[in-house]
Amino acid sequence: MPIVDIGQLQHWIALWLWPFIRIGACLMTAPVFGATYVPPRIRLVLAAGITLPIAPLLPAQPAIELLSVAGVLTTIEQLLIGAALGFALQLVFDSLALGGQLIANGMGLGFGFNIDPIRGASTPALGQLYVVLGTLVFLALDGHLALIGTLIDSFRSLPIGESGLDANRWLSLAMWGGKLFSGALGVALPGVTALLVINLAFGMMSRAAPSLNLFAVGLPVTLVFGLAVAMFGLPGLGNAFSSLLSEGFTFLHAVTN
Repeated sequence: MPIVDIGQLQHWIALWLWPFIRIGACLMTAPVFGATYVPPRIRLVLAAGITLPIAPLLPAQPAIELLSVAGVLTTIEQLLIGAALGFALQLVFDSLALGGQLIANGMGLGFGFNIDPIRGASTPALGQLYVVLGTLVFLALDGHLALIGTLIDSFRSLPIGESGLDANRWLSLAMWGGKLFSGALGVALPGVTALLVINLAFGMMSRAAPSLNLFAVGLPVTLVFGLAVAMFGLPGLGNAFSSLLSEGFTFLHAVTN
């Protein structure tokens, strides 16, 4: 009868546990997978389903005891790497929500809040619409498969037990946070520019006809023009989001390689 000591048992557990932690942490923070409408049990089952076939194919892990200090640090490292990869791509979707909020504030729809099914928080209805459309584009372009492929490739460029993400890569992740604002500006700039022209026209009307009640006339007109701008800007929104998504995956490949 074969005898298995505690060291071998810990090594076998670590062979599956550490990849599972990195994959699970990524799915908890990644777009679509990390949405509030996806139950945590589904994410855990999906992470286990990805881990089972790929764990034997990963590079050999170093001989680190699971319950040692080095093993705990390795576990924390895998958790941070997975969460960072998912969060970096989530910023692309957050830029859509922020861009929609900028347009909504300019057209007088900033008070129209709704519950975001992805975040579970109150967001402007237009920003939520943009996020839903971005999610459909993400799924149509097989972005979820590309994310899983990038996550699996990270085990080859960032093997378990080695240095992980160095200071320069963490700095790149911190600087990537600026994409939230630059991406939102790129999404909202056409609509905000059109609404600015409309507001300037109302300003000229208020100077020409001071007795005109612009508060009663301006809000409906601005709202109608804003909805028209949002409707005609949907094709450009798809192109802008596709470009942001491409930049996001390029950044993930640059960080993990």
